[in-house]
Amino acid sequence: MVKKAYQNPQGGLNAKGRAHFKKTEGANLKPPVSSKQAAKSPKAAARRESFCARMGGVPGPMKDEKGRPTRKAMALKKWDC
Repeated sequence: MVKKAYQNPQGGLNAKGRAHFKKTEGANLKPPVSSKQAAKSPKAAARRESFCARMGGVPGPMKDEKGRPTRKAMALKKWDC
């Protein structure tokens, strides 16, 4: 589970979260790519397509028991999947 301070309320990680994981895990995480950004760059479009294919296949609900979107659903929305 990721600390709330590192989570973006709209889904995914915020800049602070990406910096934390780079420092602690050595991961080089990049911000999400929207469809608008993907139209400008083939490399970004490929990243977005790959993320949507991987994350879309992850098992789990899109809404929790209270009817709110899950982190998975918010991330997919953020990436315009």
